[in-house]
Amino acid sequence: MFLPSARSAESLRIGLTGGIGSGKSTVAAMLASHGAAVVDTDAISRRLTASGGRGIPALREAFGDTAIDARGALDRSWMRRLAFEDPAIRRRLEAILHPMILADAESEAAVLTSSAVIVFDVPLLVESPQWLCRVHRVLVVDCSEATQIERVMRRSGWSETSVRAVIAAQATRDQRRAVADDLILNEGISIAELAKRVAVLWNTWQAS
Repeated sequence: MFLPSARSAESLRIGLTGGIGSGKSTVAAMLASHGAAVVDTDAISRRLTASGGRGIPALREAFGDTAIDARGALDRSWMRRLAFEDPAIRRRLEAILHPMILADAESEAAVLTSSAVIVFDVPLLVESPQWLCRVHRVLVVDCSEATQIERVMRRSGWSETSVRAVIAAQATRDQRRAVADDLILNEGISIAELAKRVAVLWNTWQAS
């Protein structure tokens, strides 16, 4: 996993991942508050698939005009439903977007080399193994499936069936844990306790 050529003298590159509803984005924000530069691949994906986004022509060609909404952006709800129903369509979608996301993430990181720590927030890091050779450590935010379902239903209003479909399409807890250098269990704890765990981890990185 450790690739010396990927690390500058100034920056420790952290791959941050976790299943839907794990609290990964909250942890990313906490790391940013400590001074980490965060590269958010979800934000990059939304930019690529927004009206006028670089990914729109390829998505239109691959999936037709139905995939594009009236504003000229990817119809994310339509695409999500289709992708989770058909693994072949999901793989086709990922084959279009993942290389673009990776390229844009590296472009963002290239101007952040003055930061001691660069965090790449990558929901599908385990499912996209090209990431493993681009970071020095992998931080996994973990919780039970039951907690994932409860959190996502509460915040998004999705049905349990919809949440389970997303979980089933992602790496398993065991698969994420297998690549983790650092693990935060975000289960049954307060935000204050989560912040303490992030701070301990941050101090460990700073001391290494």
